[in-house]
Amino acid sequence: MPYTDLRDFLKQVDELGELRLVRGADWNEEIGGITDLAQHQINGPAVLFDDIKDYPRGFRIVSNTLGSSSRTALLLGMPTGKSWRELLPIWRKRSKEIPNAIPPVEVKDGPILENVVSKRDVDLSIFPTPKWHELDGGRYIGTGTVDVIKDPDSPWVNLGCYRASIADKKRVTLYISPGKHGRVLRDKYFAKGEAMPVVMVFGQDPAVFMAASLEVAWGTSEYDYAGALKGEPIPVVRGRATGLPIPATAEIAVEGFIRPDQTAPEGPFGEWTGYYASSQREEPVMEVENLYYRNNPIIVGTPPYKPPAEFTAYRGLLRAALLWEKLEQAGVPDVTGAWCHEAGGCRLLLAVSIKQRYPGHAKQAAMIAAMCHAGAYLGRYIVVVDDDIDVTDLQDVVWAMCTRCDPERDTDLIRRAWSGPLDPAIDPDKKGFNSRLIFDATRPWEWRDKFPPVVEPSLETRMAVAKKWGGLILGSGNGPVLRQRNGKAVEKRVSGRRPVKENRRKVR
Repeated sequence: MPYTDLRDFLKQVDELGELRLVRGADWNEEIGGITDLAQHQINGPAVLFDDIKDYPRGFRIVSNTLGSSSRTALLLGMPTGKSWRELLPIWRKRSKEIPNAIPPVEVKDGPILENVVSKRDVDLSIFPTPKWHELDGGRYIGTGTVDVIKDPDSPWVNLGCYRASIADKKRVTLYISPGKHGRVLRDKYFAKGEAMPVVMVFGQDPAVFMAASLEVAWGTSEYDYAGALKGEPIPVVRGRATGLPIPATAEIAVEGFIRPDQTAPEGPFGEWTGYYASSQREEPVMEVENLYYRNNPIIVGTPPYKPPAEFTAYRGLLRAALLWEKLEQAGVPDVTGAWCHEAGGCRLLLAVSIKQRYPGHAKQAAMIAAMCHAGAYLGRYIVVVDDDIDVTDLQDVVWAMCTRCDPERDTDLIRRAWSGPLDPAIDPDKKGFNSRLIFDATRPWEWRDKFPPVVEPSLETRMAVAKKWGGLILGSGNGPVLRQRNGKAVEKRVSGRRPVKENRRKVR
């Protein structure tokens, strides 16, 4: 097992040199600004905040936890130091080898029970909940959250990631987009006139969070999938009010009931599309029955920003693998690549590469990519390219669109597809549906053999040149260069960027 819980994971992230400790930041927008700065770097660091303004030392926040390829690889048991492109085939292979499910194991005790506060004494203001974005309608304790909900008609326990804001000291709102599993379950409770029991977890094992944030199949518990990722069961304790399973190593959890007649103002909130896509409105609110938290608790923050952001990093990898898998399961042959592009929040722009085998092959791949569960929610553009295009390279994909796709011949429109309230391009009064535009950016099947050749060296030439000259041209920058000094050409060696030495603290 690579790590035991969030704290052990952060220790290993620190050993990789990818954890930064920030002391004294303000919860009011400053923590959000620092997080935005970290997320908008390629493989930017995880950031641990302590000594937060107005709060005692030890009440902490961590953000950008999975915002690098190495940290995601660490979570998934893959080699660190590789790019997202290099990790995709490794993850596809490993994902087929892990067990289908390892159910959680119930335990009697765990760190989450170090502090248990009953309803009368609950005070959520003790936690340094940030105001992440300037125009947010409140302080959102739930951005990297996991919400535990049980199906009222079966034993199925579902985990989802839905945003939650603090309404007051004892109440938390819960917003769930239409069509999501948690929303379907909530509607089932409300249709029966019943309250829905919920546990909201605000800091947890990264495997539990990752499982909860993915499109796991209906009826499959994300606890089972998280256990499969780790190779052992997730330990859980039972909530004292709801009976729902709570991760035993979680940092903070609250439990209670969502009732159809109890609401509170919620939003706006900066979302994954890069916009404040919905205004303030009434949403269901939970009055906390019990609060659980560890000593020196850590809130996990995964606030969305204008892409690229943390979630577009790791979700791009996992959704791409899942999309590829769904295409193959649907019988599409010779899929050679798939990617959910960061610019579209890993949903709005999907690219698939194929080795063309028959007329209509590209259209088949596009339609399935657009409508399978991995690609259906709030999509926009689907591009299918030939196997010589690198689907992870946005410039390569756009080049194929510009040179192989004729708009009149090679585009198709899907109307009234699954959208949601977060879609910024849809009239606020008409949200729920959107359309999908499909681009067949493959060489036209009928005359593909006559299509002009690409202007680039052959594979053999490129390999030979790279072997002979790559170290000089693509190396670390330590080769000799000529520079003019006092009118004379002199040789200078340019060193690489010096690593910054930092004081490190253990995560306790």
